[in-house]
Amino acid sequence: MDLPIFPDLRGASVFITGGGSGIGAALTEGFLRQGARVAFCQRRDATEFCDRMERVTGNRPLFLPCDITDTGALEAALDTVARAQGPVTVLVNNAADDQRHSTLEVDESFFDRSIAINLKAYFFAAKAVIPGMKSAGGGAIINFSSISYMMGNTGYPIYAASNSAINGLTRSLAREFGPDRIRVNALAPGWVQTQKQKDHWVTPEGLAAHLARQCLQDPLEPADIVGGCLFLASHASKAMTGQALVIDGGVVVTG
Repeated sequence: MDLPIFPDLRGASVFITGGGSGIGAALTEGFLRQGARVAFCQRRDATEFCDRMERVTGNRPLFLPCDITDTGALEAALDTVARAQGPVTVLVNNAADDQRHSTLEVDESFFDRSIAINLKAYFFAAKAVIPGMKSAGGGAIINFSSISYMMGNTGYPIYAASNSAINGLTRSLAREFGPDRIRVNALAPGWVQTQKQKDHWVTPEGLAAHLARQCLQDPLEPADIVGGCLFLASHASKAMTGQALVIDGGVVVTG
C-alpha cells in the first residue's frame, strides 16, 4: 500500500469499527503503517487478519469481537481500548450495512436494525470517546457516510437516510465539541469494489454504467479511501471540521 506518511499519527490511539474487512481492513492497515496503535471491532473472528497485518506492517492491531448494535458491548470495547493503548484520539466510524431493500418490504425490525448499525452506533461510539479526547486535548472523529443519499438511487432507502443523517450528526458534533479541539468530519466514498460488493451486487453492466458517471473511470478499490481518512485524522487537517470529504472518482459535485 503506497501511502503518504503523517508523522503525528505515530503512536496515536485509533479505533475503527468494522476494521477487519472491506474498506475497514484497508483503513486498519493504513493506520498501522503510520505507526499508530490500532484497535478495531467486528462480529467475525479476525485473528488471521491480525496475524497478516503483523507480518506485513510489523505492527499488530488489537481486535475486539463486538456487535456494534449492542451499545453496552461497544462501550465496553472502547473502555478496553482506552486501558490497553490510551484514550482514543482517532475514532473511525466505518462499519455499515448497505443491504438492498425496497420500501414496501421493510418491517419495523429491519428498520430498527438498519438504523442501529448505520447511525446509532456512530453516535454512541463518539459519545464514548469524547471524554478521553477532551482529556487528551483534542481528537478526530471520522464518520463514514456514502454518496448514496446524494445520488437519489432506489434500493436502500433506510441506508441512504442514515447516510444523510450522518452528515447532520457530524456537523452538530463538530460545533458542540470544537471548543475542545475535537474535529468531526464525514467521509463519503463512492462505489468501492469490496469483496462484499462483488459477491452480492456488482454486475458487468451495473459497474460499466456507474463508471460512465465517474470523471475518473477506474473502479474504486478500498485502498483509494485510505489516504483521505488519514488526512482527516492527522494534524494536516487541523483547521477542517464539520465537513464532508467525497472520494468517488467524480460522480457527485459538492459545494
